[in-house]
Amino acid sequence: QLQLVESGGGLVQPGGSLRLSCAASGFTLDYYTIGWFRQAPGKEREGVSCISSSGGSTNYAASVKGQFTISRNNAKNTVYLQMNNVKPEDTAIYYCAARAALFRQCPRDLQSTNFESWGQGTQVTVSS
Repeated sequence: QLQLVESGGGLVQPGGSLRLSCAASGFTLDYYTIGWFRQAPGKEREGVSCISSSGGSTNYAASVKGQFTISRNNAKNTVYLQMNNVKPEDTAIYYCAARAALFRQCPRDLQSTNFESWGQGTQVTVSS
């Protein structure tokens, strides 16, 4: 089981920015496609963004397109989610997840069932 650790969450005011990190522990992240998901209280887990193992392709949920940016630094074994102009509706626990190494590209649909290894999550709260 791959170990992923999210960090960077916290309390941020509406319109502010936050950068989340997803660090791999005990394995090299280079071979893995990584997704970010979020789950708000009382709601189902939602796919936010994905980046292929090479970093050459990304996709985003319509709700965050143009607002969030996913990137990766394989030398640092870390994937990032830059969140700009955050809104109260972005409040959620954010999780990163890895696809099986066989899949080097993002799935067409950001469904959690397409990812097999998950971090514990980091809380993001957008409030004034």
